[in-house]
Amino acid sequence: MSQDLYSARVLELAADIPLVGLLASPDGRSHRVSRLCGSEIEVDVCLQDGQVSAAGIEPKACALGQASASILMRHIVGASPQEIRAARDAFKAMLKEHGPAPTGRFWELRYLEAVRDYAPRHTSALLAFDAAVEAVDRALAHQTAAGEI
Repeated sequence: MSQDLYSARVLELAADIPLVGLLASPDGRSHRVSRLCGSEIEVDVCLQDGQVSAAGIEPKACALGQASASILMRHIVGASPQEIRAARDAFKAMLKEHGPAPTGRFWELRYLEAVRDYAPRHTSALLAFDAAVEAVDRALAHQTAAGEI
């Protein structure tokens, strides 16, 4: 495997994930599993005024999945659902279509650019962002059903 795949920064991120632990009463929760490697990520979010106001995560993933989760959780509070979806889509395009690295709030995803050469690792790297998108979609649906939007 390429040394860049597990760069010092990727390993630092993987070892330091903020906001670990699930929320007592989230607006939206998602549990995602990579069937290929068995990585699991559970993400909770609360939304207020169109932004994530609180978040929590339970990561049981490989170093790449944990690094991605770390980047997500460093910047998720204050992000809009649109920003999270755009970051996930840009991250996916970077890996699968050789697109440019994401910019803005989630710019650190560029540290995972080497994953693009390892297609079987794409799912685990994307897991946290896929879970976050699903969690915010569920939170929005919850708020709509409750008449909060």
